[in-house]
Amino acid sequence: MKFLKLNNGSNMPIVGLGLSVFPEDPKTVETSVELALPIGYRMFDTASLYKTEEHLGVTLKANLLKNPNIKRKDLFIVTKLPQIGMRPDLVDRFVTKSLKDLQLDYIDLYLIHWPIGMEFRGENDLFPMLDVTTKECAYDFKTDLEGIWKALEAQVKAGRVKSIGLSNVNETQIERIVKIAEILPANNQIELHAYIQQPKLRKLCEKYDISITAYYPIGGRNRLQYPEEWQKLAPPVPPLLDDPVVTAISKKHDKTPAQVLLRFLTQLNVAVIPKSSNANRLKENFNILNFTLDSDDMDKLRGLDQGESARTCFGMPGCDKHPEYPFPIAGSK
Repeated sequence: MKFLKLNNGSNMPIVGLGLSVFPEDPKTVETSVELALPIGYRMFDTASLYKTEEHLGVTLKANLLKNPNIKRKDLFIVTKLPQIGMRPDLVDRFVTKSLKDLQLDYIDLYLIHWPIGMEFRGENDLFPMLDVTTKECAYDFKTDLEGIWKALEAQVKAGRVKSIGLSNVNETQIERIVKIAEILPANNQIELHAYIQQPKLRKLCEKYDISITAYYPIGGRNRLQYPEEWQKLAPPVPPLLDDPVVTAISKKHDKTPAQVLLRFLTQLNVAVIPKSSNANRLKENFNILNFTLDSDDMDKLRGLDQGESARTCFGMPGCDKHPEYPFPIAGSK
């Protein structure tokens, strides 16, 4: 396994398993993790919003007990602060909840999931509604990113979290955090694949030695997978796996299109967290470091970048009204 060296000295596997299973049953995570561990997966990416922390915790505990070859120190567990926890005074509460649900003593990497806060109405009301008809969420328009970051730093100092980072943020928000940070972000998790390559954001992260993890690394979600009320936020981006450039390169190397897309990112020193509960796909997605894309392959894949028009994850209805909304208007370049 190849690792990325984080700016605090920690090693993060460059290939992990994403555990966002929406709209599937969160319990499917248990099957995925059971299949993934023997293959060699050691990084697992979950979040309070996914409702998969408990299922990951149960499965990891069972495997740590029955398999002496799997040790806690070899695992790299990523989870995230939910939008309803985006207040400095709530950070400790949600870290505590994640530790309990995961059945762990510490979290390897804890991220701000979105810079957009929502009203806190209770731990289990993860998407508080302002309008049940439009499905618009109730946002907290006083989100204090800098204050939240300071609260996260306190979790590192307390030993409950090893590394802290960001997700779904823009360049300006990164600069703001870096300006006030005693502990720099170790990672930034973003939508990143051949259709949306975000070179400016990646360059800024490189400047501050902030590692990058790509979610949707083999292409963004089909907008029809979203609830009907959210579909207007996601553009109709064609499947990246079917792109002729990708399929031609996959035939050249006798690899699957998914393996080519994952290798493209890892050769850019980007960590990937593809999702699957299929044993064969889990193996394929993990075994991507045994071949190399040449410079011609890389140039062709770089040429697929469509910029913001290929973004498929925009957040929830009404989020663009929030002052911390991180993205340009849907469909803009």
